[in-house]
Parts: sequence; structure tokens; C-alpha cells
Amino acid sequence: MLDPNQWFSEVVATDGSAFSLKMRARVHEEQTPYQRIEIYDTEGFGHLMVIDGCTMLSTRDNFLYHEMMSHPALFTHAAPRRVCIIGGGDCGTLREVLRHDGVESAVQIDIDERVTRLAERYFPELTEANADPRAQLLFEDGVRWIREAAPASLDLIIVDSTDPVGPAEGLFTRDFFADCERVLAPGGILIQQSESPLYHTQLLRDMHRALREGGFDTTQTLCFPQPIYPSGWWSATMAGKGVALDRFRLEDARAKPFETRYYNAEIHQGALAQPEFLRRALAATD
Repeated sequence: MLDPNQWFSEVVATDGSAFSLKMRARVHEEQTPYQRIEIYDTEGFGHLMVIDGCTMLSTRDNFLYHEMMSHPALFTHAAPRRVCIIGGGDCGTLREVLRHDGVESAVQIDIDERVTRLAERYFPELTEANADPRAQLLFEDGVRWIREAAPASLDLIIVDSTDPVGPAEGLFTRDFFADCERVLAPGGILIQQSESPLYHTQLLRDMHRALREGGFDTTQTLCFPQPIYPSGWWSATMAGKGVALDRFRLEDARAKPFETRYYNAEIHQGALAQPEFLRRALAATD
């Protein structure tokens, strides 16, 4: 909501908290067939995209999320060549994936084309890899696309979705995870945004359980800071098909031939550690 003092606030009523940013102006607003999208010009965080009242990304801090949704899984996989991104309409995760020369193809499936078109206008730095010949942008139902994909046709699936309500609800189910497991080749990895470790511990427990029931034999949650999201602390959960997730290509990560702003080998190693409350909560699902 935009109050008379020009602050946008995302209120989390269940946890009695809110995050606010000082606005200069609302520069875009529209209702698509799927969701309500707003773009704000903020005083300190650049442009801010809001979907259905929830903060999605800002110019200032999006690199934290996009780098952690991509590089840990890419450096954990032995040799990722075929990548699929479900969601990710702002294209920031796609940009990070295509920094890896070994990736031969990256298809992004987002149901709402307007997210991408607005990112091209207001977050052009995130869409700079869209013309890469390895990239393919599709605007359709990602759940159905995965259901119809050929077995063992992908090495890595990245689920870069909104919260598990509305269009994204089907991306957090056992059936969807089972389809992902079938589509991944041996040694394949799924990584999915998994909300706040502090606010959404039960959702994380449910995700780990559903991933195991869907056929994955290993799971691992990585935590990282994300100032604009509820609690300021976020997570991504990996699931492996016959691959250990607590080890990664350490020397390759240290020698990465591209620049990052947050991710490095030491950050990756540190993100594998979990606070005691989360470790205990997830232990019952192993």
C-alpha cells in the first residue's frame, strides 16, 4: 500500500511485522490475467517490483537472490548443460545461469509475459542475457511444461517462483516434484526458492517431505540475506537425484571466470551451515 507519506509497506500480519521503503513515485500499475503488478521508484533501492502486494525485487538488492538461486546449484552439479527455469520472469536468474560457459541451453517458462516486458523496461540490467542464443523464453504454464517434458532431458531445474499462492501454488506439491525428478537426468538437481527460514519453517518442513516423497534422495536448504523480503532472511532448497548436495566444485567456484556481487566459494560453504532451530525442524523429514 502507498500511504500519504509515500511509503510502500508490505505487512506480514501473521508475524506482526512490516517492511517499508520510501517512494518517489509509482511509475507503473496494471492487472494482468494472472496478477497485479506495480513498479515504484524508491529513494534508496532503485526500482521496486511488487506483485499482488508482495515485494518481488529491487534494483539495489536483487543480486543476492539471483546469485543464490543459480550458482550454488550450478557449482554443485558435476557438469550442468541443460537448464530449465520455472518462473523467473524478471530474467535475473537466467542472466546468472548464462554466465556459466558450460551451459548449452536455458529455457525459461513463466506464465505471465508482462513480468518480463516490465523487467526489460525498468530492470534492463537483468534482461541483458535474453538475446543469448542459448536462451529460450516461453510464456506458458510451467507445471504443465514439466509434466510433458521428456524423461532425463534436463540437468538442472530452477524454480524461481512467487509465494506458494495463486499462480505459483502448484509449484510446491509432491506431484510437481515427482515430475521434476522424472525429467532430471541422473545426477540432476532441483533448486527452489523456499521462503523465510524464520517465518516459514513449517513450509520448509513440508517442502523437504514432499521432495523426498517425490523421489529425490537428498535435500539441502541454503540461507541468505534478502532485505526486501519478509524477515530480511530467505532460503533456497536444493534436491538431488543421486547426488550429494553438501559438496560442490570448490576449485571451480573459486576460479569462476565471471564477476559476482555476493556469491563466492566461501559464501557457498557458509550457506550449507544451518542454525539449530532449522536443523532440528528439518531433521524429522530426513
